[in-house]
Amino acid sequence: MLMKSIAAGLAGTAFLATVAFAQSPTTTTDKAAPAATATTTTTTASGEWRTSKMDGIKVYNDANENIGSINDLLMDKSGNVKIAVIGVGGFLGMGEHLVAVPYEKLKFVNQAVASTTTTKPATTTTTGAATGTEKTTTTTATASGSRWYPDHAVFNASKDELKNMPEFKYSE
Repeated sequence: MLMKSIAAGLAGTAFLATVAFAQSPTTTTDKAAPAATATTTTTTASGEWRTSKMDGIKVYNDANENIGSINDLLMDKSGNVKIAVIGVGGFLGMGEHLVAVPYEKLKFVNQAVASTTTTKPATTTTTGAATGTEKTTTTTATASGSRWYPDHAVFNASKDELKNMPEFKYSE
């Protein structure tokens, strides 16, 4: 008896499933289908920088000394960046001194900072005299021109001069 009930249930399910698949949705010809002509505009922003990528960019002085990093950019109501907030000193954000400098005083550079290293060769004392000369190497890494942010900024001040500037505080 149980087998007959299961078989009848399966047959009924199969019958209802075929009826459901046989039905097709009704279409009305009263209304025209909406046109799928959405217009899209592609804009290229070649040479533009993303402000989200500017946070943390290192700031150097004219002597290639690291003097801080950009913490924030402040703009006016028309969207023009007016002030760069630079963090000086500190460690992992602790004890950092924030200063506000005019944005137009920063010079942005796409090329990496040139680092100068001096290497001293090993000295040998086979005859009691040291041999070898010092060698100074300057290396400049190249940055990709297609990045959405510059490599670093240059501001004409020393780290001590920035630390002596009035501290910038965000008003609530």
